[in-house]
Amino acid sequence: MVPLLLIVLLAYSQQQPNSRVVINQNRNWQFVKDEKGVFNISDHQKQQWVNVNLPHTWNTADIMDDTPGYYRGVAYYKKTITLPAAVKNKKIFLCFEGVNQVAAVFINGHTAGTHRGGYTAFTIPVSPFIRSTDRYFEVIVKADNSYDKNIPPLSADFTFYGGIYRSVNLLAVSPVHFTVDEGASQPVMISTPQVSTQEASVTIKGHLDNFTAEDKKLQLLSIVYNEQGKKIAAQTSAFTVTANSNGQYEHSIPTVQQPHLWSPEDPYLYKVVSIIKDASTGSTLDVVTNTLGFRWFHFDAAKGFFLNGKNYKLIGTSRHQDYKGMGNAVSKALAGKDMELIKQTGANFFRVAHYPQDPYVMEVCDKIGLLTSVEIPVVNEITASDSFYNTCLQMQREMIRQQYNHPSIIIWCYMNEIFLRPHFNEDKTKQQQYFASIEQLARMLDSTTRKEDPTRYTMIANHADFNRYNQYHLTTIAQVTGWNLYSGWYGGKQEDFPAFLDRHHEQLPDQPFMITEYGADADNRIRSMQPVRFDKSVEYTTKFHQFYITEIMKRPFVAGAVVWNLADFNSETRTETMPHINNKGLLTWSRVPKDPYYLYEATLSKKPFIKISSTNWTIRGGIADSTGAFCKQPLQVASNLHEVEIWLNGKKIATAAVTNGLAECMVPFINGTNIVEAKAVENGKTYTDVVQLQFALQPYYLRDKKIPFTAMNILLGASRYFIDEQKKEIWMPDQPFEKGRWGHMGGKPFVIDNNGRLPYGTDKNIWGTDNDPIYQTQQTGIQAYCFDVPKGKYTLSLHFAELQGGTVKLPPYNLADSGRDEANVKRVFDVAVNGTVLLHHFDMMKEYGPVKAIVKTTTVTVKDDKGIAVEFTPVEGEPVLNAVQLKRIE
Repeated sequence: MVPLLLIVLLAYSQQQPNSRVVINQNRNWQFVKDEKGVFNISDHQKQQWVNVNLPHTWNTADIMDDTPGYYRGVAYYKKTITLPAAVKNKKIFLCFEGVNQVAAVFINGHTAGTHRGGYTAFTIPVSPFIRSTDRYFEVIVKADNSYDKNIPPLSADFTFYGGIYRSVNLLAVSPVHFTVDEGASQPVMISTPQVSTQEASVTIKGHLDNFTAEDKKLQLLSIVYNEQGKKIAAQTSAFTVTANSNGQYEHSIPTVQQPHLWSPEDPYLYKVVSIIKDASTGSTLDVVTNTLGFRWFHFDAAKGFFLNGKNYKLIGTSRHQDYKGMGNAVSKALAGKDMELIKQTGANFFRVAHYPQDPYVMEVCDKIGLLTSVEIPVVNEITASDSFYNTCLQMQREMIRQQYNHPSIIIWCYMNEIFLRPHFNEDKTKQQQYFASIEQLARMLDSTTRKEDPTRYTMIANHADFNRYNQYHLTTIAQVTGWNLYSGWYGGKQEDFPAFLDRHHEQLPDQPFMITEYGADADNRIRSMQPVRFDKSVEYTTKFHQFYITEIMKRPFVAGAVVWNLADFNSETRTETMPHINNKGLLTWSRVPKDPYYLYEATLSKKPFIKISSTNWTIRGGIADSTGAFCKQPLQVASNLHEVEIWLNGKKIATAAVTNGLAECMVPFINGTNIVEAKAVENGKTYTDVVQLQFALQPYYLRDKKIPFTAMNILLGASRYFIDEQKKEIWMPDQPFEKGRWGHMGGKPFVIDNNGRLPYGTDKNIWGTDNDPIYQTQQTGIQAYCFDVPKGKYTLSLHFAELQGGTVKLPPYNLADSGRDEANVKRVFDVAVNGTVLLHHFDMMKEYGPVKAIVKTTTVTVKDDKGIAVEFTPVEGEPVLNAVQLKRIE
């Protein structure tokens, strides 16, 4: 999908011989890393270049491997760019939409410009480094994503990908043109000082350059078109700009009668076309087109947010800009699709966090009706230095000046959880000075923001340390306070959340606020019938969201709330069940909806809605009841209707009331294919949703002939299910052994000392597997594992990993647990299967090291009625078993 603005510019370039030309330069680049720091511009031909297209990042693979860390350093890109006849006699620039995080650009071997900060655009002049007769030029870009104490973000719960990860365009303009500056500012700024349902005014401020050796008499035109292309207002003025200088002008359109207002339900867009003409010849010199939306808004500390005089609860999500297999080098089409996915839930708001994103994202928000806040990446901590402050101010100015004309933007934000990683914990005097520096920077950024754009609100997003943020006035410096709240996830209990909301309103009754983050991790492969905090199950997260959104909707003084996050995203330092991934998304990293996504559709949609929440949980399994006929498991349906009927394989089995967006009932699944249908009737019309799933029904007794035993996958020390998506296998929780069945004998589930954060198992990255949950729990001190199976031939696989030992450092967002030191455990044991030794003096730590996935497989023939008994005999320390698989092969 090509952005609307680019289409308009290209159209004008075709129609107007002297107007600007935009040519995309994303294809046919070459790339090389400079890991040893030996690259030399003068002999760059000697490098081992590889061919790439943009957008591109060099961190798509190393962010997902088992080795901690990823390449943060220097790399180079180069390309030879051909100059078509259409750009002859024009001023030429290269426009970069994003290079992370420091860029240096060389044209024909000469330094043409630099840029600091990885999330805003910048422009590089080309004309000074080429001759008028040149038909091509060579560009080399040095990109560097190394840590720099003077460039935010310094740390964060996301990955700092390196590369030219957004588009590059060649821009050619006539010598007299709307200003093209290094900060990629909009040369024409549009505001609407007065808006009502009856009339509106428009102010247009333009900047232009004259790069000729003579004064130029110009005619400046501003024309407003409606969405149907009809001209509704215009202003023309004469203007003289002196030789080799620049100028500014202002056009005011005092009255647009009965403007069609912009809103989330009706995002009506006008178009403002700004034109420079030569007054003597009448020829067009330059054209710039911008969108225009008429709306007015305000925040009220008691009643929330108002748009066009109507009260709105701002509800939506945030988004990180990466995608599975692509890193942050995501196409504009996929970025735009993400906005559609937010809008599809019924949301009206998008927090563009934690940095400005692809310019096309904002175009789509304008078009589909998503109100937005946009922010710079001052996250977790600062460096108390003038260099850091100046970089932050530069980023804030660039962000505002580049995105000023978007009607969807209502808030500029500039800090996120800035006290989360405090400095000088051992020196309280220095720490107070550091905190005071944060307050100083906040005041500088807020003042700059209000000066740059007095028409929008400012905001700081804080984490739940109310007292500290209030002490240093970060609750009141900005016009709106944001709170990132995770009660019942990182710490505390869910009931702390509404109490916090009420506390803010009581202590700061005149300060508008919104929830800028909330959420809980859901690994889409993990399910639980007994969901608990930090088990990473979809079920716990669904209940978490249901509780939060219900409490948010009760309180008119909560202006809005933003789910963290639209989709799972990469955070290389994370471990847990899916290492390197933050699983708080309503969608997976590849944009598959999880159950809570449908909860929000049910809660926010204005149209009748019904959806089986676990529609993507199509690989299920469980233990049959004592009759061997079925296994009852809960099924949730997301809906905004009053009640739903649940049908299984053509038979109605239940009617369930919908409460806070969800209906639930127990479904008796049979072995094999199950077709589940949810039905609801509203105003005489029937709404349905159907899902087909496979259910692996395990016999209650393993010798039950009604359900012949075939295979079983068991997680020890866990109360959750795990889905192996590649092998399409379901892993079930363990049970104690009973005669005729299966299970462990002796021992207890492994639990670490982590302030109660993890209910069981470990959160470490297990090396050598992508199926970490198979190995992250275990039964310690196990004596035996038994399967009371009938005669036959079986494949038995025992899964091990040593979970203890070493220092565990957790990121600062784990508020209740900063890390721990674990003692190395010595364990040596024997394993025998039906009396035959399989492992003798098995020492996992010695043979494999810690947290390494180990599988030991053998074939077992059962010739009698004794089944299979796996016996564990300690030699030193306690035996363990993490998981077990048994498959019948004959």
